[in-house]
Amino acid sequence: MPSITPPTELDQLVALIAAQPDGLGIDAIAKLQGNRLARRTLQRRLALLAKQGRIQMLGEARAVRYVCNSQVNKGSASIQLPMPTLQATAEVYVPVSPEGEAIKAYVRQPRAMRAPVGYRQAFLEQYHPNHTAYLPPALRDQLHTMGRARTEQTPAGTFARDILNRLLIDLSWASSMLEGNTYSRFDTERLIEFGQAAEGKDALETQMILNHKQAIEYLVLDPAHAEVTPDCIVALHAFLSDGLMADPTAVGRLRRRAVEIGDSVYLPVALPQRLEELFGIVIQMAAEIDDPFEQAFFLMVHLPYLQPFEDVNKRTSRLAANIPLIRHNLCPLSFIDVPQQAYVDAMIGVYELNRIELLRDVFVWAYERSCQQYVAVKQNLVPPDIFRLRYRQALSAVVAAIIQNDEAVTIATVNARRPPTVTAADAAHFTQLVLQEFAALHPGNAVRFGIRPLVFAAWKERHGGA
Repeated sequence: MPSITPPTELDQLVALIAAQPDGLGIDAIAKLQGNRLARRTLQRRLALLAKQGRIQMLGEARAVRYVCNSQVNKGSASIQLPMPTLQATAEVYVPVSPEGEAIKAYVRQPRAMRAPVGYRQAFLEQYHPNHTAYLPPALRDQLHTMGRARTEQTPAGTFARDILNRLLIDLSWASSMLEGNTYSRFDTERLIEFGQAAEGKDALETQMILNHKQAIEYLVLDPAHAEVTPDCIVALHAFLSDGLMADPTAVGRLRRRAVEIGDSVYLPVALPQRLEELFGIVIQMAAEIDDPFEQAFFLMVHLPYLQPFEDVNKRTSRLAANIPLIRHNLCPLSFIDVPQQAYVDAMIGVYELNRIELLRDVFVWAYERSCQQYVAVKQNLVPPDIFRLRYRQALSAVVAAIIQNDEAVTIATVNARRPPTVTAADAAHFTQLVLQEFAALHPGNAVRFGIRPLVFAAWKERHGGA
């Protein structure tokens, strides 16, 4: 069945032509549209508009130009309706190599013009760790220069921990936005810093942001977790997919059914046994790669290509790509400002063509952007309170328990409520931290601990907040 062109697209095309009194050639029209349509598709739509009498073709062969009928009939007795104006704007994209442009042109074709393809194991088998290179040596050197911490040699994960507060916001927001999440960066900051969900947003969008935050903390707060292993990748998926899967049992588990990719003609592996075997091979190959940037990019390519989980595969790959960067104390990759369409095009290029050049263009640009964000501003950031971050959940539990059980805030009360996860060596510091939290507590920020304002007000009236 032939595809139907939406009327709004035809209206926009007429408006584009109407804005030029002398008409436009097909090349000029394509350029003003950002070359988003295949030439044959554009020709068909222009022919349809001419058949409808909305535009006319003037000239012959290569000299043909398209003119709106309201322009041709100027001066006649016919009534001319005002045409809507269309402002041509350049598409926001990343700088693209010639190879990337070819991939972009292919994936921008309608689905009907792209041949369905399945998983090609040869794409994986052609890669040999430390011999094959998706990132040429000169490019890897460039990335190392950009991402190297401007400090003396420090333990693994130090760079990421130093900028954790900023990274939690940027990566949670940017990675979620690539999935269509409509939270703004400001909304994301308020959610992460103060626990305040944005008004008018879907609960699933809020959950997606909070899931990113937990997954990032899992990698950064304890570098021992940051390993390229099946367990780590599955754990990242469990954090990122929590509360978002149609089947709750699919959280943190390799899929048991076939899946399809939206906007793509790619069909991933369906057999569970083969999927499990390939997942193990992909992770083993990734773990053998010595260079952290090559390892990061390999994970960005082959995890989504395999689609090991029912959903949340690309999000998992984006956080997994940060594992080698954290381990080598390099600037993390936040995906800040990456255009969603550029990333989608690049992934479809991997899915359908097994071509990595466009994704490489996105990866390099994204990493440079991340370095601009973090390396340049690192010295101006207030170091995060690692102790507070480590015991954030315990702190919240103690504060909430004291208020909900209508208890006064004393050292004895805090010690009685202190969970066993707080070590004996940290007990005194933890108690002081809880007391400091109560000293700064008020109805506006009590919501961070799940305390409603009226409940807090009643507790404070009885105990004076101390």
